[in-house]
Amino acid sequence: MQNMHNLAGIIDVDGESYEWELRREPQWSDIDGWKGMAIALQQKDTQRGALLEFPPPKRLLKGLQRGRLQINDAIIARGIRAALEAGWEPTSRGKPMVFTVDAEGN
Repeated sequence: MQNMHNLAGIIDVDGESYEWELRREPQWSDIDGWKGMAIALQQKDTQRGALLEFPPPKRLLKGLQRGRLQINDAIIARGIRAALEAGWEPTSRGKPMVFTVDAEGN
């Protein structure tokens, strides 16, 4: 089932449950220009979270109006796998790790 346009949810990836939540929609920053959306991740019953930072949508960079956010289970699952491959250890302690992913979550 796809979670289109939801702001939070739970997804199973490779036998583990992860909670996700939209933390930031694409926004303008006077210092950095357009910043993309950010998704917070937390594996169930673990301590260390992760934050996926996406690039700003191309339509915003071209000066077009904002469109609806395109968040679905496939993008979230790819982002979780990318964070795990990049070194996120949900069972460890510490601050949430930040990962930059592409628009598809890779």
